[in-house]
Amino acid sequence: MRKFSVEADIERVKNLYKFEDDARNKGFDLIAGVDEAGRGSLVGPVVVAAVILPENLYLERLDDSKKLSAKVREILYEKIILAAISFSCVEVPVEEIDSLNVYQATLEGMKRAVASLNVQPDFVLTDAMKVDFGEKIPSLSIIHGDALSASIAAASIIAKVTRDHLADKWAIAYPEYGFEHNRGYGTAQHLAAIEKHGFCAIHRRSFNPVKSLVGGTINAKLL
Repeated sequence: MRKFSVEADIERVKNLYKFEDDARNKGFDLIAGVDEAGRGSLVGPVVVAAVILPENLYLERLDDSKKLSAKVREILYEKIILAAISFSCVEVPVEEIDSLNVYQATLEGMKRAVASLNVQPDFVLTDAMKVDFGEKIPSLSIIHGDALSASIAAASIIAKVTRDHLADKWAIAYPEYGFEHNRGYGTAQHLAAIEKHGFCAIHRRSFNPVKSLVGGTINAKLL
């Protein structure tokens, strides 16, 4: 296992500000990163976060939330909310996901997250998704942005930790499904639980295998 080097980490995190620096060089000042968690889950809301970081803020181990342990994510979550110029986190509910489809629901969540910031950005960086924030707020979509942009990485951590905390509550309310482990994603264990118990109140009705059960089996005692 490679030994952690603060010097190397400082340089690595510095490189995560390339897109933010490019935007500042074009005259923009308040740059928000936006990302989501839970888009591919079978249950619960999509959680979307927006974060405006101070220029070139060093946050030790800052990275795409998927590359970090739960412990490191929790530590960074606390550091981000304390250091951010502004941050917001919104939930797009199951009903809206089922009504709009998850892609459109996520777009709406990104718009709401930016609108919910108490300091409005003048430029937005998004992870992969192209979003229209209006004429006054230009944006840039970055493929794998959560691994390439400090602001998007910070947003990915806020969204992921927030949603994991929700999943811990679901695990208590609906113990049959193992949400403390699968976070609502379609693991073999989760799919087997749906087959055995049917779907519950927080399952997305528009997602298979739940979609095929609608009008059939529902775990009524969990409603």
